[in-house]
Parts: sequence; structure tokens; C-alpha cells
Amino acid sequence: MGILDDIRHSCAAVAAVAQHVHIDSTGLATYAAALAQDAQQTPGGEEQPPDDPAQGASAPHHDTDEDRAAFVMALDAVNFGSGYFPYIRKRPGMSGYHTIANSLAEYVSGTGPITGVRLRRITAMDCSQIFGQELDGGLQGELMELFAAALNQLGTHLEQHHDDSFTSFIAHSEGSAERLVDELRGVGFFNDVCGYRELEVPLLKRAQIVAWDLALTFGHRGLGHFDDLHRLTIFADNLVPHVLRVDGVLTFSPELVERINNVDDITANTQPEIEIRAVAVHAVEQLRAALAGHGVQRTSAELDLLLWTRGGEGRYKAIKRHRTRTTAY
Repeated sequence: MGILDDIRHSCAAVAAVAQHVHIDSTGLATYAAALAQDAQQTPGGEEQPPDDPAQGASAPHHDTDEDRAAFVMALDAVNFGSGYFPYIRKRPGMSGYHTIANSLAEYVSGTGPITGVRLRRITAMDCSQIFGQELDGGLQGELMELFAAALNQLGTHLEQHHDDSFTSFIAHSEGSAERLVDELRGVGFFNDVCGYRELEVPLLKRAQIVAWDLALTFGHRGLGHFDDLHRLTIFADNLVPHVLRVDGVLTFSPELVERINNVDDITANTQPEIEIRAVAVHAVEQLRAALAGHGVQRTSAELDLLLWTRGGEGRYKAIKRHRTRTTAY
């Protein structure tokens, strides 16, 4: 049994005993039927990625595969901070994530490709300039410190294990997304694993999304070819569970709803925070199975993209979602 099976089994175990987050089986069945009807009316397979510098045609184009792989992996190394996003300086009309992603893309376009040496040398001051944030002792500065640490960690791993080559790092996975995810567990903040009662619960949101982003960036060929990409789970964060809650698939306890409505930070690695993410993973596994029962085949990652994209609509933004200051998402 590999790490992707571990994620599924541990999340199912959390869902079985969760106190704050539950799956509404009737709501899930209704939701699956509606999604199946939508899919049959507009067939076409994989959802198209949103306008994202880490994915597909919108990724920065450099001269070599090494440059493109370096950008994707560096961006995913800092693809966290949603709990900080209400407090950072965002670009006009952009979310927190797109502010970070586009800032890094412009930095690379203006200064040249990312290398292991650059990652190891980067500082919080550098990050404040790249991402347009203040180093003032507040939450913006705290996030920039974490970004610098995350990039340093990636650069150090690259030097120690792959002769400073991003393409070597990816090639070492031998076309297995699971193997890539497993190695990324050893790279600092990528190791998104929680302790829940007596359980160890790996969620590995950002490690999994590296494989997904590489696949889209390289068109599922070469460095983007993974035989087991279909086995990825959702990329558990704070938006997909929110969409599932708004759409009646997940129910939260009144106490948790009150905390979210009061913008009370849900501390990372506490029972309610782990339940939000883990039960969402298990709910999408059940949703995927229910869709298959309707004759619609979707991977968990494809459903993640569908739900994440929905989360940008006004009706989801009108309802508060949980915030957690963490390096996991």
C-alpha cells in the first residue's frame, strides 16, 4: 500500500469518527446526480484549468524543460498562506493565490530562471520584494519568512539529492506521481501530515499538486507524464470543503460554523481543522464513486478542479469559509 492509499484510508477513518464535520449522504447523492447530468449535457473529459501560471498554456515559457519545471516546483513550494490572504496586499482583481503566482512569474520573467542556488540564497527581504508585501513584524512579514524558508528547503533538497537539477528530481519518480509525492514528503513544508487521535493522517495537498501542475504544464508528456496521475486525491485546502458545505454535501457542527462566521482562526492540526480537510477528501472519494454509478468517470483531482473553480463564484464568496494560518494550504 502506497502513500495515496494511506491518504484515502486515513481520511475514511477520520470521517467515521469525526465530531465537527459530517457527510450528508442524501445531499451527496443529489449532488452526484446533478453533476452527472451536467457532465452528460456537456461532455468533454478533463476540466480546463483556470488562468493559472502553474498550469498549461498560462505557464511562463522559458528556453528549457529545466526552467519550466523549476518555475512550477518553486511556485508550488510557496502555494500556501490562505489563512494569511485576508491580510496581504493583493493585486487589483486578483485572489491571494493569483497575486503570489503572478508575482513570481513576473520575477522570473524579469530576472531569469529559478535555480537551486537562487532558492538557497533567497531571503524574507527578497520575498517581500518579489511578492509585494511588507516586512513590518506583522502577518505579511510572517508569511514572507515562511516563503523564504520553503524555497530554501527546496533548494537544499535539490542540491543534496539531485545535483541541483529539477528535471533530475522529476525523472527520479520514473513516471509515478505517487513516487514524486512520497519524495516531496522529505522536503520541509511539503510534509503535510497530521496527528488525529491515534491516527497519522497524511493529506499532502501541495506535494500532490506538484504532479498535477507538471502534468498540465508539460501536456502529460515527458516530464509531465505520470502513469498513476488518476490516483491523486483532492488537494485538501479551505475552499473545496467550503464548496461542499455550501452545496449540501458536508455539514459542520453549529460550534464550528459559529467560529467560522466570527472569523476565528481554526488552528492548524486541531481536530476541527483536520476533520474539515480529511472528511472533504473522503466525501470526494464517495462522490467519484457515485458519479461512476451514473456512468460518469472523473478522477478526484478533476473533481477538485471543478469544485475549486466553483468556489470563485459569488454565492460561495458570500459565505465565510474557515481560515487557518498554515504551510499546508
